[in-house]
Amino acid sequence: MARPKKTFTALFLPLNSKVSRSRKRPAADDNPALEAMWHVVCAIPRGRVSTYGDVARTAGFPGRARQAGFALRVAPDALNLPWHRVVGAGGRIVFPASSPEHKEQARRLRAEGVLVKDRRVIRFEATQLEEA
Repeated sequence: MARPKKTFTALFLPLNSKVSRSRKRPAADDNPALEAMWHVVCAIPRGRVSTYGDVARTAGFPGRARQAGFALRVAPDALNLPWHRVVGAGGRIVFPASSPEHKEQARRLRAEGVLVKDRRVIRFEATQLEEA
């Protein structure tokens, strides 16, 4: 008898784990687009960035940049996605400047050697990701 194929999420979550967050998280089985976008985000190399639009296009969903943002927002913490490597069009950090998320993203990018100034990634060149 063939063993069932594990989903991307199942590989990273411990057995019998429950995601403890106040908002409901959709299961990857309910939306394969989320799983595809998580794979693309994992492929962004350290010290490089990509845009939400490029993530969606590479995952096979052109024109769905907002869905890429949604995929990152609802990703289980146990996946440890490098969410900070995804920026808005033109290299802009999309979080409000005074928010903790903005500060954390800028801190993580600087730690990887990415230059950040005035809410933007300096010398922005989106990483060319391979199409799915």
